[in-house]
Amino acid sequence: MREVTASGQSVEEAIQSALEQLNLSKEEVEIDVIDEGKKGFLGLFGSSLAVVKVKEKKNYIAETEEFLQNVSKNMGVDVEITTTIVDNHVTFQLSGEKIAILIGKRGKTLNALQYLTQLVINKDGRNFHSVTVDAEGYRERRKETLIELAHKMSDKAKRIKRKVALEPMPAYERKIIHSALQDSNEVTTYSDGVEPHRHIVISPKDNI
Repeated sequence: MREVTASGQSVEEAIQSALEQLNLSKEEVEIDVIDEGKKGFLGLFGSSLAVVKVKEKKNYIAETEEFLQNVSKNMGVDVEITTTIVDNHVTFQLSGEKIAILIGKRGKTLNALQYLTQLVINKDGRNFHSVTVDAEGYRERRKETLIELAHKMSDKAKRIKRKVALEPMPAYERKIIHSALQDSNEVTTYSDGVEPHRHIVISPKDNI
């Protein structure tokens, strides 16, 4: 990270000098006031300049993008990354040839990559960011598949009048199933088991 020490007649003047040298805005730096300075008698005698140390903040987004690039490259996939930030949620959209390698069977590789990415972006523990790592719109397609599965398994549970257990899924996929059936008057859903084998159970309400 770049840093400079600058001085001025006031702290603000010293800070402004440092920002100009770094070509950064105040929001992009960390500021350490070393000496607030003093005006001295009649503004002349015994005066001293204010001194500040200004350091460029870590760019966690850029570091995380670099992490994704490196992991993808090590897996034999060159990717382009489009990053979207909404409040504290960051979405990294990956695109490129052989993207299926990064998705894996039923998104398992992509889910693991998302988990690691969240660890990387939050490694300093200062400002928590939630993360979505997507690959050419896979998440939306998977969501549609899960909603379709939810209704299909709901129909099965009603038909056989017994509980139906789905395969283990990560928490955010289980949430999609719960949401898809939350307004049903005929079935209820709940999660059962221990990670990484936690799964959804769909039960006819007559069986509760």
